Amino acid sequence: MPKPWTSELIKKALGVKKCNGSLDAATEDLSLEKAMDVARQKNDDGHLTGADLKAQTREVIGTCVAMRVKIDGLWAKDALKTIENGDWDERFA
Repeated sequence: MPKPWTSELIKKALGVKKCNGSLDAATEDLSLEKAMDVARQKNDDGHLTGADLKAQTREVIGTCVAMRVKIDGLWAKDALKTIENGDWDERFA
């Protein structure tokens, strides 16, 4: 797996050493813009396969699903649906 790991970059963006990991205790909340920053960094390193920033950010948010990290107050799975529906398209412009 290419380093730095996406999970490490997410934790750095959150300013935490460790994420909770429990659905009940999950408090970490990453802004969409910070998720995009992580995607840009991973893409610059050649580690993402998405064709554009939106697709690359979805890859990063996929890692947030496993880490139990919310995106702008939404569970990561719900944030992915929001992106899929085009509700945040203006934020990717």
